[in-house]
Amino acid sequence: MDQLPAGSQLPQDKDEDNKRAQEEQMRRDLLATVLDTAARERLSRIALVSPERAKQIEAILLRMAQSGQLKGRVTEGQLIGFLDQMEESSSQNTTRKSTIVFHRRKGLDEDDFDI
Repeated sequence: MDQLPAGSQLPQDKDEDNKRAQEEQMRRDLLATVLDTAARERLSRIALVSPERAKQIEAILLRMAQSGQLKGRVTEGQLIGFLDQMEESSSQNTTRKSTIVFHRRKGLDEDDFDI
């Protein structure tokens, strides 16, 4: 059997890695054109704290840019507005009234045995 040396990859793995790297670079370039510097900084700080949330925000912004919903560059204030809208919509979807019911045993009161 042919063994590859440690650390080497198959040519198709390298192609996939290159393709992913190109897609990521295109994504970063598009975000750089859509966001102004303050909004980009805020998004990078969000990515430090919550990478999944930052990816969701990026995906939404890219979709909006590609569909033509964004007019001009997104400012930090507009980004904060998007974040507030996302928070409100997620809280409305997950808001459930939780109730806790205590069932107490009747007839087994341990205080009666202390006498």
